[in-house]
Amino acid sequence: MRFRAKVWKEKEDECKNLGGWCGRNGTEEFPTPKPEGEAKSSCLACPKKKNKGQMNMAYLPVLIYLLLISFCKCDDQLTQVNRLISPSGKLVSKSGVFALGFFSPATSNQSLFLGIWYNNIPERTYVWVANRDNPITTPSSAMLAISNSSDLVLSDSKGRTVWTTMANVTGGDGAYAVLLDSGNLVLRLSNNATIWQSFDHPTDTILSNMKILLRYKEQVGMRLVAWKGLDDPTTGDFSCSGDPSSDLQVFVWHGTKPYYRSIVLDSVWVSGKAYGSSTSFMYQTYVNTQDEFYVIYTTSDGSPYMRIMLDYTGTFRLLSWNVNSSSWAIYSQRPAAIGDCDPYGSCGPFGYCDFTSVIPRCQCPDGFEPNGSNSSSGCRRKQQLRCGEGNHFMTMPGMKLPDKFFYVQDRSFEECAAECSRNCSCTAYAYTNLTITGSPGTTASQSRCLLWVGELVDMARNNLGDNLYLRLADSPGHKKSRYVVKVVVPIIACVLMLTCIYLVWKWISKGEKRNNENQNRAMLGNFRASHEVYEQNQEFPCINFEDVVTATNNFSDSNMLGEGGFGKVYKGKLGGGKEVAVKRLSTDPASKFILDWPTRFKIIKGVARGLLYLHQDSRLTIIHRDLKTSNILLDADMSPKISDFGMARIFGGNQQEANTNRVVGTYGYMSPEYAMDGVFSVKSDIYSFGVILLEIVSGLKISLPQLMDFPNLLAYAWRLWKDDKTMDLVDSSIAESCSKNEVLLCIHIGLLTSEVYLGFKWLATRWHRGTGHRELGATACNPVRAAVFPPQPAAVASAAAAATSPNASAESDSP
Repeated sequence: MRFRAKVWKEKEDECKNLGGWCGRNGTEEFPTPKPEGEAKSSCLACPKKKNKGQMNMAYLPVLIYLLLISFCKCDDQLTQVNRLISPSGKLVSKSGVFALGFFSPATSNQSLFLGIWYNNIPERTYVWVANRDNPITTPSSAMLAISNSSDLVLSDSKGRTVWTTMANVTGGDGAYAVLLDSGNLVLRLSNNATIWQSFDHPTDTILSNMKILLRYKEQVGMRLVAWKGLDDPTTGDFSCSGDPSSDLQVFVWHGTKPYYRSIVLDSVWVSGKAYGSSTSFMYQTYVNTQDEFYVIYTTSDGSPYMRIMLDYTGTFRLLSWNVNSSSWAIYSQRPAAIGDCDPYGSCGPFGYCDFTSVIPRCQCPDGFEPNGSNSSSGCRRKQQLRCGEGNHFMTMPGMKLPDKFFYVQDRSFEECAAECSRNCSCTAYAYTNLTITGSPGTTASQSRCLLWVGELVDMARNNLGDNLYLRLADSPGHKKSRYVVKVVVPIIACVLMLTCIYLVWKWISKGEKRNNENQNRAMLGNFRASHEVYEQNQEFPCINFEDVVTATNNFSDSNMLGEGGFGKVYKGKLGGGKEVAVKRLSTDPASKFILDWPTRFKIIKGVARGLLYLHQDSRLTIIHRDLKTSNILLDADMSPKISDFGMARIFGGNQQEANTNRVVGTYGYMSPEYAMDGVFSVKSDIYSFGVILLEIVSGLKISLPQLMDFPNLLAYAWRLWKDDKTMDLVDSSIAESCSKNEVLLCIHIGLLTSEVYLGFKWLATRWHRGTGHRELGATACNPVRAAVFPPQPAAVASAAAAATSPNASAESDSP
């Protein structure tokens, strides 16, 4: 037992130290696996001992111990203890999105590569390959491990290093590699410091959150290299990198020649651009710091798998995994799939590829003509430039700017244009402002002035690009047009300016006249126009209070003619010499408390009883047609009496309504159908009664300046009712002492009776039955808010009629 325990201890320590490989090979860092025919295991077979039976018994607990260790480790990590051994060994990221392992292309089973692929989709899609140009030719015996110098090392069956990270970090005990859910293979030290990651060494694919360096400390950044073929991951003919001469564009190279060029970075591309569909996006952001300039791609939350790849044909594609079809969908690709003029320089010098047409094709700018029958031959100028002679710059909007430019910073647009204008060799220029993300939380703004000398190569029009200002020689017709621009255009501009000033003056004058007419109409709103007023078309002048004070010598006692019950009468003389009599009403602060709520409610019910008598109780139906507050007189007991029946009409028999060609009365109190169509009936007086109800409750006139936000009192009352602020309409002098139920009842009836259809139908029917005034009193005794919600009053129609018709006119009824 002591011997077995000692052997167990020795073998346990030996396998721990060798990570499952028993014994070392002198100078080799890792032991060479035994040839076929000898012992094979997940741990390298140990040397045979003389006592064979005891050694076999000793290996059993060692194997069990190593098996337990393998169960304890995470599937997404590789440590210095365990190894990744072909062909089935692999790491799987925490969420199962990506896997790292060994694979052989379909075209060659004898070539073994180490790569990363999507783990949970049916179509095997590789995104990174480690040893793409150095495949392992003995697929059954490859191993990935972490060396003592904290390097990831891929070795073949003979122990030769096929690929390594070359991190070369000393004191790297405890280093480990982990495959993240982003598809990034990260090599870290025991303190979690990252010393190497696959995202810094891409092959042909860009994944989300991968930082693609375009420049690092004045050196060219990363380079994507396509596969050689569809199933051949070795280095292909196409690659992609930033422009070696500037940071403003990206190239796809075919060998050393440009195959495709991106647009020159503008404010849209730099500040952030999104690719994809309505459900998935990949965002592109450029970041510029002191040491590096890079682009990073991120995806929106909930997006399917998205990637950008450079395929073996030199085509850049944005792909998204379609769950329904279980395949990769192409969202965008460059060069374009249609047409043949998208690759670099396809249209020759000064030619551009027109993507605004149905099928992209080569075109020549204005002032140029084809250089031959072949579109790739480019274009030539119709008239050559001559230094010192007249020339101008033509604007070409929506252009992919040409290649081979000079980049000038810190220039305004005017300075950029002048820079090109004074240089005879400058053939074009372009300008924009860039806002580039800098260090975290900061942005940097800079101008981008681009100048071109000589021929312009690789242009395109797509309506999403920049303005290109192309220098052209002045033609004779253009010189004449420039003269026209310098002489005729200023004259036309002056004429237009004077015309605008005149139109504004006329508009202001009409507005003042319109305001005066509105003021006159408001002043005359309480007066009924007579036949003489209509025939003479006389306008009542609107006189300011200051003019009245001047005319009466500040209401001097020497000008006083007499004194009545409501004020003094003064003699005055207007500016035109016309003498007038002015009555200045006296004010009594205590008089406003005479009409308390009980008195007002008494007046309301009295007017209702008066209308009932006129409409039903009298022998003939009488339509007042001019019912308003000034035609309601109060006796000593504050009992109301309806007066002024000069415009009243009598209906006989079964007559229900009549019409007239000339409307008389006071606008504001007229029903819309009477004001607009001349039709009057019992409903006309009921409409006026509703207006009077609202005036008595609110203490406001139907049309007052303080209601400037509303056409009249009806619209104001309805808005308060609709917003459940009805009590705001009540006169402040009775707000505290009134009965809320009675007030709400009166406002509700006022709104219903002043509505064109519903109110008439509701109250006129009851009036016709003789129950209208009784319902008013009965509802006041049992106050429950009516279920009928009043629609918006037809006050707008009434206001429109008032604005297009005389205030009042004499009556001439139709037969």
